[in-house]
Amino acid sequence: MAVDSWAISPHSTMPGLIPQPLPTHFNMDRDDCRRNKTLGKNLMCRLKCLFTSSSAPESRLTLEDTQQWSQSLERLLGSKYGLATFRTFLKSEFSDENIEFWLTCEDYKKITSSHKMSSKARKIFEQFVEAESPKEINIDYQTREEIKRKVKSPTPQCFDEAQKIVYGLMERDSYPRFLRSEMYKTLLESLAADNAQR
Repeated sequence: MAVDSWAISPHSTMPGLIPQPLPTHFNMDRDDCRRNKTLGKNLMCRLKCLFTSSSAPESRLTLEDTQQWSQSLERLLGSKYGLATFRTFLKSEFSDENIEFWLTCEDYKKITSSHKMSSKARKIFEQFVEAESPKEINIDYQTREEIKRKVKSPTPQCFDEAQKIVYGLMERDSYPRFLRSEMYKTLLESLAADNAQR
């Protein structure tokens, strides 16, 4: 019978086996801390590369643009770089269902075909609104039931109330957390350092 060396305690006294140290993944606190720091650095590297390596100077992310994201959620979502950064932040927190719902509804409003609208409305309901759905958004029972009725004969506005609720939740919760996050602070610091080198 083969015995994995990682399963043997460093204090094992089994004859013939050389004690092996436990792997580092057993120290979860230290591992989680390292993973979070690495994740933050990796995200920042990807964001910085994505936003600053554009060939057209007018389409590059600037420190001034990034600072303006702190003025309002609307300003943040109105910036293609702000939206991408905010989505990345929410995904890193496993809380991206609200922004995904909001963006999906914005796309839904652009649909002109009634057949496509009906199909898309059902998909949105099943994915975000229905209780126990994969990306269930946090809305009240009344709003959920109202949408359930509206989806049967969908209009471009059938998700408007839920969108307002979700936007309010992001504005009061996710957005302030984003502004306090290491991701946003590091991006600002990185862009400020780049400016100082020019």
